[in-house]
Amino acid sequence: MEIRKIRDILGEQAALLDHQCKTIPASSLTLPSPTYVDEIYALSDRTPRVLGSLQRMFSSGRLANTGYLSILPVDQGIEHSAGASFAPNPQYFDPENIVKLAIEGGCNAVASTYGVLGIVARRYAHKIPFLVKINHNEFLTFPNKFDQIMFGTLKSARDMGAAAVGATIYFGSPESGRQIVEVAQAFSMAHDLGLATVLWCYLRNPAFKVGGVDYHVSADLSGQANHLGVTIEADIIKQKLPENNGGYNALNTKDNPYGKTNKKIYSELTSDHPIDLTRYQVANCYMGRVSLINSGGASSGEGDLAEAVKTAVINKRAGGAGLISGRKAFQRPMKDGASLLQAIQDVYLCKDVTVA
Repeated sequence: MEIRKIRDILGEQAALLDHQCKTIPASSLTLPSPTYVDEIYALSDRTPRVLGSLQRMFSSGRLANTGYLSILPVDQGIEHSAGASFAPNPQYFDPENIVKLAIEGGCNAVASTYGVLGIVARRYAHKIPFLVKINHNEFLTFPNKFDQIMFGTLKSARDMGAAAVGATIYFGSPESGRQIVEVAQAFSMAHDLGLATVLWCYLRNPAFKVGGVDYHVSADLSGQANHLGVTIEADIIKQKLPENNGGYNALNTKDNPYGKTNKKIYSELTSDHPIDLTRYQVANCYMGRVSLINSGGASSGEGDLAEAVKTAVINKRAGGAGLISGRKAFQRPMKDGASLLQAIQDVYLCKDVTVA
């Protein structure tokens, strides 16, 4: 896709392509490249088997050997309920169609549950890298609760031929301490088994909504979640795109002190521009030494293409390493879903879309 077409899709948001970052300079970052695994991960404590798993993901799909990732995640059948997720397009109750969409869409990997990937493993595990999600928030308990619990075993993920495992931590929640310990131990075991690790670094606490503003998507709080994620040696961080900033300041009061922050975060290291806010997330991933992929968000219908391309432009220009987009792709006919995934990839393949 040419830059002109990307501008047309972005419409009023086309100025994103012209933004110049004056906060954290791009020269300070480790940016995605064809030799990303060799130059960064190979210098770490990851074993040769983990390096092989990472390289397999970075060498697959339309973005192969670019340093960028496009991943199809379909774990919403657990997280949001199967009916709510698949009723718009019932063919995705069948796990094979989930994997087919990832292949047709040119993805680097497909992320889903033990059950989804395991039921088709012998047919597809050698054709596209599997990313097995090892914990979930089951959405059937009444009243609803929000707590990530473990499903299955790491040995099962390895034996089905997975290249990687993924997990979610609800940072900021009352359960986060237990989840951090569980996932840190699981990721260590995964590395021992030769599996790469991907962390969904999500914030969850009702107190993070203050004065009508949702600070679950603030750059400062989500950035710190990223920093905790790379601390437990996640190889890839998945994070929501930031929409605001100043979560620490909003939550910190005289009566209820909260966390620690620094004025320079808001005056020098970020601005209110989405690319600059996302760059702060990248900075908290060891200045790009650990890949940051942003999530694609919910499907809104006709505006999905423009929103997906916009998210990809922001991520790439901030110094991120790709997108993990599910509902926008699988809640429409397969052909259209594959086209949307490829439009996202086209942003990363377009040399005229540069790092700001």
